[in-house]
Amino acid sequence: MLPLEQQPDAASLPLFTTGRADLAAFLAARPPAQRAFLEAGGFTAAAGELRLLPGGSGLSGAVLGLGEGAPSLWHYGALAMTLPEGTLWHLHEPAPEAQAALGWCLGAYRFTRYRAATRRPARLRLQSGQPEAIAAAEATWRVRDLINTPAADLGPADLAAEVAALAARHDAQVTRIAGEELASRFPAVAAVGQGSHRPPEVAILQWGSAEHPLVALCGKGVVFDTGGLDLKGPEGMRRMKKDMGGAAILLGLAEMIMRAGLPVRLMLSLGCVENAVSDRALRPGDVIRTRSGRTVEIGNTDAEGRLVLADLLCHAAEQKPALVVDCATLTGAARVALGPDLPALFTTDEGLASTLLAAGRSAEDPLWQLPIHAGYDSWLDSSVATLNNVAPKPMAGAVVAALFLKRFVPDNVRWAHLDLYAWNDTSRPGRPEGGEAQAMRALFAAFRKFPLA
Repeated sequence: MLPLEQQPDAASLPLFTTGRADLAAFLAARPPAQRAFLEAGGFTAAAGELRLLPGGSGLSGAVLGLGEGAPSLWHYGALAMTLPEGTLWHLHEPAPEAQAALGWCLGAYRFTRYRAATRRPARLRLQSGQPEAIAAAEATWRVRDLINTPAADLGPADLAAEVAALAARHDAQVTRIAGEELASRFPAVAAVGQGSHRPPEVAILQWGSAEHPLVALCGKGVVFDTGGLDLKGPEGMRRMKKDMGGAAILLGLAEMIMRAGLPVRLMLSLGCVENAVSDRALRPGDVIRTRSGRTVEIGNTDAEGRLVLADLLCHAAEQKPALVVDCATLTGAARVALGPDLPALFTTDEGLASTLLAAGRSAEDPLWQLPIHAGYDSWLDSSVATLNNVAPKPMAGAVVAALFLKRFVPDNVRWAHLDLYAWNDTSRPGRPEGGEAQAMRALFAAFRKFPLA
């Protein structure tokens, strides 16, 4: 449950905020005892700096430093777990309530499936409803829960069931494709999953009115990635329960879109699969067919996510969408280039790129554009198939993966590919260690603005 109180008359303590530029005026406005207390304690209004304020009966409030520049939702990200346990607070004007509520809730998240929380968070009392901030926080919590869940408890069928549960909550239609039908309609997905005793599935959610433009979301849902016969090392495999992060993030985005009632026709397609090692697994040198009819030589079984997306993108393009977006934890090369915090954005549509980048900045959910450099396209050539799933050169891995995906999207289809990490390696305010809903809020903000018709 989010640590929010929506009864505006509930008794609560005031939370003041001030930046360094306003500190002198803030101190001058405080009662003499509080001013003396803050000055004696060396309060400088640095970003995230928190001081509890004494009063006649004990605690009378708190003040949060905002540092230099504009307020950020991350300024509020530590408050739920650093203010006294179980206390209730309200923002003293003019703090931005939506921003504060979102940051407060993102910082309060804890993964509690296997152990109880160690403390109750402090709560924030809202003066107004803030439905969008609440929707974003709830979607983020759900995405983080999915990514944090070990693969033993989240197999392909379990991930597909999450799509069905989301559809039920929003009166949407859902189709689950498995078995022989999957092998016929999504052969690359079936090939990736053939090594696991847990069968692969494709789950498709559809929602909205036919009069609205179609937005197709395609998510890589590899619930665990051993690397296949091209086995990952222990460190590379350690966090591969998060390899379904793209699917989880698009589940969260779809929920935000439906809750907001955006004027789009939504199709969410997830390839739910496990890349396992067995006598049935894909082998290096195998050639598989894709939905598009193209054949792919398997140069490396650890480049399986692009095979899953190839079939999903082909299916999405067949529906004549206004926009296709895919999300995937696709390459380590993107992390080498941009680090863990910046999802790599690939698109040949500069208008779309501009909108997505601006939306990421406004939502404090940044993206960074990398090129789809056509000069590397020949690196995917194969002597036995239409193309190889990897290049022979150990360079530009994220660009090559995007070029592979581009083969399955017609030039007249507006498309964006996001190669992301979906994980926080360490805990920071608002971003506890573990699964992360990267790019979800950026995409939602963009869909509010981008002309789809």
